[in-house]
Amino acid sequence: MMSDQDIEDYHNIGKAIKHSEKYTYVDATRTEDHGTRLYDVNGTRLPSVTTILGRTKDQQFLKDWKAKVGEREAERIKNLSSNRGTAMHKFLEHYVLGTNIVDLTRIGQEARPMADKIIEVGLAPVEEYYGSEVTLHYPGLYAGSTDLVCLHNGMETIADFKQSNRPKKEEWIEDYYMQIAAYAMAHDYVYGSKIRQGVIMVCTPDLYYQEFKTEGLALRQWKHKFLKRLDMYNELIHDEKERTKPMKAEDFK
Repeated sequence: MMSDQDIEDYHNIGKAIKHSEKYTYVDATRTEDHGTRLYDVNGTRLPSVTTILGRTKDQQFLKDWKAKVGEREAERIKNLSSNRGTAMHKFLEHYVLGTNIVDLTRIGQEARPMADKIIEVGLAPVEEYYGSEVTLHYPGLYAGSTDLVCLHNGMETIADFKQSNRPKKEEWIEDYYMQIAAYAMAHDYVYGSKIRQGVIMVCTPDLYYQEFKTEGLALRQWKHKFLKRLDMYNELIHDEKERTKPMKAEDFK
């Protein structure tokens, strides 16, 4: 049953950020194919940014962690984090769009204060938004769904929301920076924009908020690093296709 505070919060949700129609975003269909996330954009299937980064990431840290806590516990933590992150993103999306959502599940009750912390601190400098949960793509190369494209402290910005079980160190989030950089490149190429900044907004279940920013030379460097990972991914895919290519009759001669 909803408490009086829940009811008040529900009715107080409204559009807090002005929407600008400066950019018109494309529609895309997202699919999963043997663990690979693909986006169909204008009839072309493109690998997702998260798939590219995931396939080219050093997995040793993850393997060591699983060995330490055990496969079952690792899977439990992974699923809990994923569900909590999904719920937190949903609250933030509805806040930006000015629509209402109520989630009285245990996960929802954990995620709501986290979203509120990001709204209170992270979204305070956002003057207007261009797109929320929109698909961005670089034709022929990659695609992905970004949390927010907005004007943040006077700069066109890609913003990403993250939940974390514990505070992050900057050296742990290189893939987050590359994800932001990939979306910035795609947005600039397709829409002729000049994305000047990436902002990563992180909140833990105990409401510890962190913010990581990249702009200028640093943002350009993260773009170059992502392109190297994209090259690695394409080489991996090429090698996999070569290994699974059907043999021809002449191969036996």
